[in-house]
Amino acid sequence: MARNLIRRLPILYQNHPHRLFSSATAAVAPSPSPSPSPTDEEIVEMKGVKVSGRPLYMDMQATTPVDPRVLDAMLPFYLSRFGNPHSRTHLYGWESEAAVETARAQVASLIGANPKEIFFTSGATECNNISVKGVMRFYRDKKRHVITTQTEHKCVLDSCRHLQQEGFEPLEEIGRICREKGVPFHTDGAQALGKIPIDVEKMGIALMSLSGHKIYGPKGVGALYLRRRPRVRVEPQMSGGGQERGIRSGTVPTPLVVGMGAACEIAAKEMEYDTRRVTSLQERLLNGIRSRLDEVVVNGSMEHRYPGNLNLSFAYVEGESLLMGLKEVAVSSGSACTSASLEPSYVLRALGVDEDMAHTSIRFGIGRFTTEAEIDRAIELTVQQVEKLRNMSPLYEMAKAGIDLKSIQWAQH
Repeated sequence: MARNLIRRLPILYQNHPHRLFSSATAAVAPSPSPSPSPTDEEIVEMKGVKVSGRPLYMDMQATTPVDPRVLDAMLPFYLSRFGNPHSRTHLYGWESEAAVETARAQVASLIGANPKEIFFTSGATECNNISVKGVMRFYRDKKRHVITTQTEHKCVLDSCRHLQQEGFEPLEEIGRICREKGVPFHTDGAQALGKIPIDVEKMGIALMSLSGHKIYGPKGVGALYLRRRPRVRVEPQMSGGGQERGIRSGTVPTPLVVGMGAACEIAAKEMEYDTRRVTSLQERLLNGIRSRLDEVVVNGSMEHRYPGNLNLSFAYVEGESLLMGLKEVAVSSGSACTSASLEPSYVLRALGVDEDMAHTSIRFGIGRFTTEAEIDRAIELTVQQVEKLRNMSPLYEMAKAGIDLKSIQWAQH
């Protein structure tokens, strides 16, 4: 009955008329734009913040909406094909197992791997922990050095610090080529999967962490790539029933795994199109802001970056104040995993961004379903808020008067 109801939902999708979608699209159809004078019913209030309707979503590095085609692939495994993939004695288990293996092949295909090298987990954080801790603990009698970088995700750095407490020594420099020296090379590919071409063989990757919800798939599922030849071994970080060939015990969640597989298959087919479209939107956003505001700096290289991640610093504007002012645009100042901290992004600091400018940074995330209208609205709201904050800033006033702020010796009270 639920399935029949779902299938009666209308087909809606405004910005991709060339793509075919089924009933699940209605669940993520864009809400009508808020009217100029919203009624009380149209005002959304949460955590003390009132917004006229739902804000524009431009935080795609934190998470992405589920692609309607992904949801369609998942629904049968919630409603009718709900068997445990580890049940080997009946049809329900067999069809779920087959679906899991199909998804495994879809993930492997996107990164140029063998399906037997893919292990499903709860997400990239678990993959990072298995990779860093699992490898070092398995080879603890032979290798006791971890080489990492200051720009790694927090869960990777924390895993390295944990190993340091066990006697391992994280090093600050990476000067040797891992493959030549027989060093397992792990990379957190959560933000790269489905956005840039990945070939684990050509790149010499031994372990890679992947996430479903960064590529328009469901939350709560990830995949670990673990090279077979030459083989890399890890010590399992969880005890249990020995699922996923003993690497990650626990029942594999078939609907989530199917969703991640479908998301990978879609990404493989549409990566080139998505990249062109996102690049165009990024240029529209950057040019629109820079044409109306001065002292706007792009953090990181414009050449070596994914175009959907645009990190900007607005001089003489406190980033947290700008975030609070941009109530109608969902953006962030950095990783959702470290957003509780008021410290400037450690990644930006590691890239050489001055602390003052790091404090003024905002990350705009553009994705598959972002529209030109949303980009234009984001430009308008951002410009308005930056101008408002700069008009209240004595530092901006002094800078415009030609005063070198770095030459001033500030008195402390």
